[in-house]
Amino acid sequence: MSVFHSIWTVLMFILFIGIVVWAWSRRRAGDFAAAAQIPLEDDEPEAELIPPAEDKHG
Repeated sequence: MSVFHSIWTVLMFILFIGIVVWAWSRRRAGDFAAAAQIPLEDDEPEAELIPPAEDKHG
């Protein structure tokens, strides 16, 4: 059982290193920069979100 745990630990470490390399790669920098700007973008005005049929009361 100890051998299994050792192999599992090494595999998870390799996976972790792979994710870190992927996240810090220069090819992904543009995608991450665009995703970082999403919270700062203006939302659509609420008037455009309400369908005309729901705009009338009565």
